[in-house]
Amino acid sequence: MNWLNKKWIITLAAVIPFGAVDAQKRLTLEDPTGKVEVCITLDDVIKYSVSHEGDVMIAPSPISMELMDGAVLGKSPRLKKQSRSSENSVITPPLYKRKTIKDHYNELVLHFKGNYSLVFRAYEDGVAYRFLTNSKDSLFIKNEQAVFNLPDNPKIFAATPKGRTIDGEENQYHSSFQNTYQHVNLSEWDKNRLAFMPVLAERRGEKKVCITEADLLNYPGMFLKVSPDDKGFYGHFAAYPKDVSVEVRGLKGVVKTREPYIAKVAGKMFFPWRVMVISEKDTELLCSDMVYKLATPAAEGDYSWIKPGKVAWDWWNDWNLYGVDFRAGINTETYKYYIDFAAKQGVEYVILDEGWAVAGPADLFQIVPEIDLKELIRYADTKKVGLILWAGYRAFDLDMERVCKHYAAMGIKGFKIDFMDRDDQYMIDFNRRCAEMGAKYKLLIDLHGTSKPTGLQRTYPNAINFEGVHGLEELKWAKPDTDQVTYDVTMPFIRMVAGPVDYTQGAMNNMNKENFKAIYSEPMSQGTRCRQLAEYVIFDSPLNMLCDAPTNYLKEPQCTQFIASIPTVWDETKALSGKVGEYVVMARQKDEVWYVGALTNWNARDMELDLSFLGEGEYQAEIFEDGINADRVGKDYRYRTVKLSAGKKMKIHMAPGGGFVMRILK
Repeated sequence: MNWLNKKWIITLAAVIPFGAVDAQKRLTLEDPTGKVEVCITLDDVIKYSVSHEGDVMIAPSPISMELMDGAVLGKSPRLKKQSRSSENSVITPPLYKRKTIKDHYNELVLHFKGNYSLVFRAYEDGVAYRFLTNSKDSLFIKNEQAVFNLPDNPKIFAATPKGRTIDGEENQYHSSFQNTYQHVNLSEWDKNRLAFMPVLAERRGEKKVCITEADLLNYPGMFLKVSPDDKGFYGHFAAYPKDVSVEVRGLKGVVKTREPYIAKVAGKMFFPWRVMVISEKDTELLCSDMVYKLATPAAEGDYSWIKPGKVAWDWWNDWNLYGVDFRAGINTETYKYYIDFAAKQGVEYVILDEGWAVAGPADLFQIVPEIDLKELIRYADTKKVGLILWAGYRAFDLDMERVCKHYAAMGIKGFKIDFMDRDDQYMIDFNRRCAEMGAKYKLLIDLHGTSKPTGLQRTYPNAINFEGVHGLEELKWAKPDTDQVTYDVTMPFIRMVAGPVDYTQGAMNNMNKENFKAIYSEPMSQGTRCRQLAEYVIFDSPLNMLCDAPTNYLKEPQCTQFIASIPTVWDETKALSGKVGEYVVMARQKDEVWYVGALTNWNARDMELDLSFLGEGEYQAEIFEDGINADRVGKDYRYRTVKLSAGKKMKIHMAPGGGFVMRILK
């Protein structure tokens, strides 16, 4: 798909010509239910504000875009006409957290002199806006003014980049977009620090607004900074890279100098959506579809070749097998063992992570002598297991089509691409090109080491997963104060609003807060065993890792068989209960089977689950719950089966850092 050839199709409900609106200074747009209102004022500048049932979610905030030729779109705006339309349809995604998505919104398009427009959409659960340009010549964007004013100095949940040290100084533009959240008042945020999106702000009562972006295809990702007057956030962008040096075994590019502009684009351009997701209750954030709905739809075609599933993963467990008669490591014998394990457990894929290709030359055609890749592909095929290859971004970028064509012909099913570690325009376009090239050769693309998703998985459904999450890998090198448990009950309400997460759960070595240690070669998780199991239900992840070593899993057959059987895409998803930073309970359904998962923070928790989502009749449930000693020994769990009836409530207990999970069959 060429995103530049995308068509913009709307059904006009009203078109008001220039003469009828020239003097108009204030325009409003409501969502179809009337709960959400956007107010746009046109004066010397364009401003917008957002309210929900009268409560201010975003106070008046300016919008503009500055070009390198000095023009400022949005300054002294002259409105030519406005167009209004409504949409009420159903999206049927090829793979997602539910079978169908209701797409119901009202839209207002403001066409201005100067060959630009602003599009606003109002949904029941939020608002989005974007620029469009219609120029003959290419445009160089110096800056975009995107402001989100938040009155009353609210509490925010935000994460800052762990910037890489370059030439002796921290560079926040170079980041893996992985950090835990700070929960502070807006005025307490360090104004020298960027925040990467999504960011969550508390509003009146229990209401919240989650700020992110959508349909980011050929434009830099947006960071947020707190304004000097503490009134809110404003957008901040990495400028276009100019001089890039090669570092880290030839796999990473480090930007040394940048251009004076943030983006160079075609004159006819659909810019990214600026998105504000509104929740009345925290649980509404867990099921948001807004980013997916705003993304460019995939081209018509057959996507049945895209197979989501589980992955037996090597890197997290450091290839640590034991009780075998060969030296474990990056070699053919080790990977045959992983393949055998995957085949036995019904796990669809095995990843060959970093190390299968020769380090240094960034050449994915140079395979280390210890690996017989043809033999591994042949062997995996006999076991009905697919192989996925890891690739550093630079090696993949240097020869993308030849790499994809060659390895697809050999029988490789996809690539896990890593070390992007930036979201300037070049890198965002790289992600898009990866997805596009992967689709051409029917390859899955797992974008690791990258920023949050913005809907690329709708435009290219083979772009199956994204990192940009403080996942379990962080516990291999975590500092003593790292609190993964609290992050786990915060992230689903914030980062997961943007899309799926390559979190890589599944640890069998589980520790309480006092006993946890970061050990790179024999890593462990924080919290209980049942927490790890429940994360397969809570976290959206169409390509989901089993991060631990096969030999560790084989010692725990009951848990292993259970997580290997959990689906990775769903027919329905429901949020049952939750509060940001404290606990989360979700139910998901696939092929008439329901799964319920729950996580708590470091507080033990007793809860009552409402099972009214079940249809009429009697059910049988398999339950994994924290054992009586799980607060002391994280591995302790209890398995039992019970009968359930629709409409009944069920009491559960979770240990500190604990979890609960059950499978319900009729």
